[in-house]
Amino acid sequence: MNYRKTLITFLCFSISGLGFAQSTSTFFTKTDIFLTTYVKDGRVAYKDIKNNPASLNELLEMAKGISVSVNDAKTYQAFWINGYNLSVIKGIIENYPIKSPLDKAGFFDKITYEIGGKKITLNDIENKLLRANFPKEARFHFVLVCAGLGCPPIIDKAYLPDTLESQLQRQTELALNDSNFIQIKGKKVNLSQIFEWYTNDFTQDGKSLVDFVNQYRKEKIDIKTKVGYYPYDWTLNETK
Repeated sequence: MNYRKTLITFLCFSISGLGFAQSTSTFFTKTDIFLTTYVKDGRVAYKDIKNNPASLNELLEMAKGISVSVNDAKTYQAFWINGYNLSVIKGIIENYPIKSPLDKAGFFDKITYEIGGKKITLNDIENKLLRANFPKEARFHFVLVCAGLGCPPIIDKAYLPDTLESQLQRQTELALNDSNFIQIKGKKVNLSQIFEWYTNDFTQDGKSLVDFVNQYRKEKIDIKTKVGYYPYDWTLNETK
């Protein structure tokens, strides 16, 4: 009798685990298809999504019931990065046409989304679920896309657990080697306001902002270079 109970318990956990794997796998696969369809050169076809929202709605409906454990770091991070970016797109099309996410009051800190078994704001995904759980991972700032042109560009594929490390690295390198994102003018470098808003993320372990940037640059910046910040461009990252 005990053997039968043990076997039934084992089978229940096995089936539950299989269902979890299938749901996350399907979510990542469909997210990849969606982004390939609607993202090009770092911009989003919001008008097309607004006219045909079925695939986005299906993704977010699926994401409601997905539960990921922080102990499975790569799956957790990939899920919430994709979840953030998809929720931003949802927020835009809910208010489209719109010229900037800031044109909608509370876009980041008041409006909530049902995702991952939670009802949560965009700021809470970024700050409470990602940054707080992985405080050493500053590269999140180069993959979470806020719908403004000042953000690092959104990519036309999903972030996946198996490729997340290389994707984080690539997007950080692309941003920090982009002359529009890192603006060098003589003996001064102007950085995105992301570096001003989240200075502590980039200056851990005694590093300066220039030290952080230089980790990813092909052409290093003189460590004595004066740092400034250029205004953030909140214009919608919409396809032309």
